[in-house]
Amino acid sequence: MIGFLKGTLVAKHPPQLLVEVGGVGYEVDAPMSTFYQLPDAGQPVTLLTHFLVRDDAQVLFGFATEAERQLFRSLIKVGGVGARIALAILSGISVEAFARCVHAEDAAALTRIPGVGRKTADRLIVEMRDRLKQSSSALAQAMPEGMPASAGDEAFDALVALGYKPAEATRLLKKVENMATDTEGLIRAALQAAAR
Repeated sequence: MIGFLKGTLVAKHPPQLLVEVGGVGYEVDAPMSTFYQLPDAGQPVTLLTHFLVRDDAQVLFGFATEAERQLFRSLIKVGGVGARIALAILSGISVEAFARCVHAEDAAALTRIPGVGRKTADRLIVEMRDRLKQSSSALAQAMPEGMPASAGDEAFDALVALGYKPAEATRLLKKVENMATDTEGLIRAALQAAAR
């Protein structure tokens, strides 16, 4: 099993990365949430990994945080959710926002993620509720009981309601996260960033 890679980021072409470690180039598939945290090509990088062996392929997946990797591992155990849909979920919503959707049984928010239909969203809510509570600390911390929505999550929901794709809304909010602390300020700053 390959637990992590520490080397030089050679190339990044979503959803794939090329990381050189000791003269060997590893092709790694990663969600957009990880891409947003990557350095420029040629810079050192460390990625937590999950190695998936199937009949037709061997694929290495990379993640910026332990919570992302744990959520990915939990998602691929859900019936009908393969690695590609798990990557799409991590690309379209943060770990915390996903946990909040499951906790609130908000299937409508999950169906906004490309590749997630109503049946899949319902299955995710049913199967992930207990897994999130029982999982190890990094992922369990994303789902405290009675968690309130943060300004960032409310701003994310508002941008998606305005027609932005989840990945684009996440990217815009990442750009402006230090410009405001309230929901209205974050939305305004994100819309101004999008207009530039």
